[in-house]
Amino acid sequence: MPPPTPTPSNEPSQPLVLSPALMSKLKPARIFKNAVETPTPPSPGSASPRANQLGQRHISGISFDDRGDQIITAAEDETFRLYNCKSGKRVPPSCRMLLRVIDFVPARQVKILYSKKYGVDLPRFTHKNTAILHASTKEDDTIRYHSLHDNKYLQYFKGHKGRVVSLEMSPVDDGFMSGSFDKTVRLWDLRSPTCRGLLNLPAPPVVAYDASGLVFAVGVNQYSRILLYDQANFDKAPFLTITLEDASLSRISYPPRAIYMTSLSFSSNGKYLLVGCSGDAHYIMDAFEGHLLAKLEGHTGLERRRLDIPRNIEPSRGCSGEEVSWTPDSKFVVSGSLDGKIYVWDTQNLPEKKDQPIDLKVPPPSLPPVAVLEGHPGPSRCVKFNPRFAMMCSAGAELAFWLPDQSGDPEEVAKELLKKK
Repeated sequence: MPPPTPTPSNEPSQPLVLSPALMSKLKPARIFKNAVETPTPPSPGSASPRANQLGQRHISGISFDDRGDQIITAAEDETFRLYNCKSGKRVPPSCRMLLRVIDFVPARQVKILYSKKYGVDLPRFTHKNTAILHASTKEDDTIRYHSLHDNKYLQYFKGHKGRVVSLEMSPVDDGFMSGSFDKTVRLWDLRSPTCRGLLNLPAPPVVAYDASGLVFAVGVNQYSRILLYDQANFDKAPFLTITLEDASLSRISYPPRAIYMTSLSFSSNGKYLLVGCSGDAHYIMDAFEGHLLAKLEGHTGLERRRLDIPRNIEPSRGCSGEEVSWTPDSKFVVSGSLDGKIYVWDTQNLPEKKDQPIDLKVPPPSLPPVAVLEGHPGPSRCVKFNPRFAMMCSAGAELAFWLPDQSGDPEEVAKELLKKK
C-alpha cells in the first residue's frame, strides 16, 4: 500500500536555530491557572501553621519525556499532572541541534494522579513515556517507580534516611542516581530494588550525569566542591575535584556568604557544567579542568518563597533546584526567579582557559542576561526547555508553555512591504 500523499497541514515545519533574537521572542502560548489546587481554608478553631507559613502552593518539579511529547508536573498539593504538549513532528537525527516550531494545538491536561499518602517531588520520566520516578515528601524517604498507564507503583527503592533532594535518570540506560539530606549518593537500577552503589559524603549532595552516561558529578555543599566520577569506577576516588569559589562575593560581605548549590547539569557536549544555586547567581564551570568560566547574574534567587521574606544569615536550599537549565543545544541557559520573570543568558562565547592554572582569587566574568521574559505572578520555580521542540515550560503557582512569536516586529514587517513595492 503506497504511503499517503502529505497534505500542507502535516508537512514538517522549517527547523529553527535558537538565537538571542528568537529567545527574546518567547511568549506564553498557554497558561494553566489551575495547575495547583488551592489549599482549603482551615476550619474555625483549628491551627494550620504550616499552610499559613507556605502560603500559595507551587509546582515543585517538572519533567519532559525523551520525545518531548508530554510533560509531567509534581506539586505541593501532592498531585501529578500529565500534559500533552505538542502536535508536531519529531526532529530527525540529522537535525538534532535544530528545533522545530510546534504546529501548536492548545496543550491539554491529560491526567491527574494523586499521592496524598507519600507526597510527590522531583518527577523524572524514565526512557518510557508511561513511567516515572519520584521522591517522597511524607511517610518515608523511599524513591518510587510509578506507572502512569494504570496508576500503580512498579517498584520501591528504599535506603535513604533523609529527604531526597536530587534525582537524575541516566541518559543511556535504566540506571539512576539520588542524593539525600542523609549525606549519601545512591546508584540504582530500575530492575532491582537494592542500590548498586553508595557514596558517603560530608554534606547533602546534588548529582548529575553527563550526556554519555559515563561520567557523573556530585556537588557537596558547605565544602564548595564538585566531584567528577567515572561511572564504571565510582567506588574509587573522583578523577577531578572542582572548587567553586567566587572571589567577587567578598566585595558584598566579608567573610563572603557561602554558595549553596541546588542543581548540576552538563552541557550537551560535556564541556561545561552548569551549577544552579539558591542565591542571586548561577555558575558555569569547565568540566574538563575545573575553571570558573562565568557568573550568571540578574535574577533573584529562590532561597526564599516570597520577596517580602528576609534572607537568613546562613544560606539554604529554599525552593531552589529546578529553576535553571540548558537549552538542548547548550547555547543558552534559562532560569526562573523569585520575581516570576524568566532570564536567558547566551553562553556561546564563554572564555577558553585550557591549560591555564586555576586562580581562585580572580573574580569570574559576569554574564548579564540577553533577554528577560515576563513570567509568573509568583516565583518561577521550574524552567525547562523541550528536548525536541522550540518550546519552553515554566511553573510556579501556574504552568506556562512558551513558544517563539513568529509574527515579527511591526516596523520590520512594514519595511519589508515597502521594499516589495
